[in-house]
Amino acid sequence: MATTNDLKNGMVLVIDGNLWSVVEFQHVKPGKGPAFVRTKIKNVLSGKTIDRTFNAGVKVETATVDRRDMQYLYQDGTDYVFMDTSTYDQILIGADIVGDAANFLLEGQMATVATHEGRVLYIDLPASVVLEITYTEPGLQGDRSSAGTKPATVETGYEIQVPLFLEQGTKVKVDTRTGDYLGRVND
Repeated sequence: MATTNDLKNGMVLVIDGNLWSVVEFQHVKPGKGPAFVRTKIKNVLSGKTIDRTFNAGVKVETATVDRRDMQYLYQDGTDYVFMDTSTYDQILIGADIVGDAANFLLEGQMATVATHEGRVLYIDLPASVVLEITYTEPGLQGDRSSAGTKPATVETGYEIQVPLFLEQGTKVKVDTRTGDYLGRVND
């Protein structure tokens, strides 16, 4: 148990039997009336986000979430195989839990796997990953870096928008949260 004064971003709460992750919170002390805490919480399993207000100092139940760095090994059918690098235990994680992170997963890549009572809740990738462009149309004569973008397929099969001057075989940095191109990577 914790009070609403102890809330932090990323903390997982148990509300009505469901697990909710705190996305953001704000302590509000109006001139009149008692203080309260306004929060935005996200359901860990469904991804649904809601706003919830708590009175200041109210006790909330917290969940113990075990976060471990694991290495992605390979895809086995619809499941993804991850290995705990400290114990070498392998676990299968379903495609529904991996979700959009599959667009940025390369074999051997590290990810943070969050579990609660032995059940995998979600995986977190680093903020950005380096991927190689496997296919893109060639740029036209006169294309400049600020002229626009074109679609490019990266080595995971995901399609991103890149500047016109980039060519096939170029390594690029991609934001794992939005799928946006962040820049070219020089080897």
